[in-house]
Order: sequence, then structure tokens, then C-alpha cells
Amino acid sequence: MGLLQTYRLRLARKRLRLRAWRKRRELRPLADRTAAIRPGDILALVTFRDEAVRLPFFLRHYRDMGVDRFLMVDNGSSDGGPELLLDQPDVSLWTTGASYKRARFGMDWLNGLAMRHGTGHWCLFVDPDELLVYPFCDTRPLRALTDWMDASSIKMFAAMLLDMYPKGPVEEAHYRAGQDPLEVAPWFDAGNYMIRRNPRFGNLWIQGGPRARAFFADDPARAPALNKIPLVRWDRGMAYASSTHMLLPRGLNLTYDEWGGEKASGILLHTKFLHSFAAKAEEEIARRQHYAGSREYRAYAEGAAGGGTDLWCPWSERFINWRQLEILGLMSKGNWA
Repeated sequence: MGLLQTYRLRLARKRLRLRAWRKRRELRPLADRTAAIRPGDILALVTFRDEAVRLPFFLRHYRDMGVDRFLMVDNGSSDGGPELLLDQPDVSLWTTGASYKRARFGMDWLNGLAMRHGTGHWCLFVDPDELLVYPFCDTRPLRALTDWMDASSIKMFAAMLLDMYPKGPVEEAHYRAGQDPLEVAPWFDAGNYMIRRNPRFGNLWIQGGPRARAFFADDPARAPALNKIPLVRWDRGMAYASSTHMLLPRGLNLTYDEWGGEKASGILLHTKFLHSFAAKAEEEIARRQHYAGSREYRAYAEGAAGGGTDLWCPWSERFINWRQLEILGLMSKGNWA
């Protein structure tokens, strides 16, 4: 990479950090418990809107994994989710009615919170419908992974977004608060993924899976990106450049071994496809607060217009555990033994 491109990326990082600093004024604290954060705590940073039904299991999943504190931003929920979180002693909660789109789809808010509270901590950036799976997660807490990465001088951990879905119409996949969503939507695509390298940022760009084949079959290059870097040893000079797909400084995006080996990686089980999916898509089309005028949600609505949305196919795999995902080549334990 030339000196000019390096200089431009450095300027881009400074602009992102300045945006985050300015956008902090859009957040109003409802329960600021950040004074209780201790050195070494693992933090989860989350933006959400109308996710009350998902929050109980989401919190339980990450508490069991070893997350110590949650820093959460509510973007105008009306379903009781913020009220639920006010009673959680490990949750700090902010609210805002500002534009999700103009905050770079929430990342300005999270960059700002990470700058202020996350420096020196392992920070996990996830949505309420994303459940992290990493090597040995059934026997080792998240702190075992972060301790190993600290000892190995690794500052980030990549995870591919894996869309989970039910067998049969999504609209009939009824989910109740507190339930494990994998009981309702346990299926995924084992293949059908395209990977290329982003020349500017150096990250891998992954697309495919059920959304590509069901909603973007005519133009799979427009399918949503599945590459994520959700877990980062946060430093004051860092900033997410595009959702959690890529980071600055650029070197943080090298989540693969250019010499042919494998780096440790995980999976984010994406549990979007439950019974509330159609209503959520219609709402987001009306709000127009997502990327490219909510193009992704318009594709969902068009795909479901002729009836129910059934993503299952004869090649679908039922989720068992992380070892299954490693055997399929979707994640790797790298040299973490």
C-alpha cells in the first residue's frame, strides 16, 4: 500500500473518531453504571430497537460466556426493552431518537462509547440477534480466548455471520422471550459462500448463504456482507469504518494468514429469521434507516410477497456445535489448542 493511501486512511480514521466524539451528544443516559467497570472486564457494546423479545436470552447467552458489562444504546424502542434493561445491574443504557442512518447505522455511537469506556478492554460488538460461537466455547469461557490472544499479541477476533432459519415458513417460527432461538431456527447453509479481499482495507469480504440464494439470486454481489470483526482489544486510536465489517487502523483487518495458515476465528449465529421477520422488514422499509435506502429489507419484502418465506432446502444443515462448523470450514481454532 502506497504512502498516499496510508495517509488517506489515517485521515479517515481521524474523521471517524471526530464523528463519534460529536455524536456522543445525541445519547441520553438512562442508567450509567460505567463507574463499576473494572480493569480486565469484558464489555459488550450493542445498539437495538424494539428487541424486547430477544433481550432475555441475549443477556443470558453472553453472561454465561463471560461478558462482564453491557453498554447498550436504545434507538427509540417502544416495546418495553429499555424498561427491562433498567433493572439489569450489569447494563449501562443510553437512549436516542436521532437518525440511525446519520450515525453510520449506529457505529458512531458505539465508537464513541468504546473510545470513552472501552480503551484497554476486550470489547464485543454484537446485535441482539447475533450469538457468538468460538472454538472450545462449550468448555472454555470467553476470557480463556482473550487471555490466549493477549499472550499471542492478537488484537482482534473475526467471525462470519451465519444465517440461521427454520424448516418451513419463517412466519410460522414462533419465538417467545427467553427461549433459545436455535430451538426455533436451527438450520444453516454449509456452503454457497463467496470470498474476496477488499484491496483498500485488506479485510475479507464474504457473501452468500440463504439470503443470497433466496433474495439476491439474480445479483448475488448485492447480497449482505457476512464478514465481521466483533471482538477487539480496544485502543483509543481505533474506529470501525463500516459497521463491524472493517476497522482502522488497516492492520486490524488482517484476520487471515497470508502465508497459507489459518488464524483462529468464530461464527456469529444470526437469528433474524423468526416469526417477527416480515413485520420487521416492513417497518424498516418505511423508516429507510438502513444501508442503500433499506435495499436489503425491500428484497426481503419482495421475496415474501408471494406467500411465506421458506429458506430451508435439501442441502440445509442442522446446527450441532462449534466442532461441526470447524469441520465444514466455516471457522477455525487456528493454533489455539
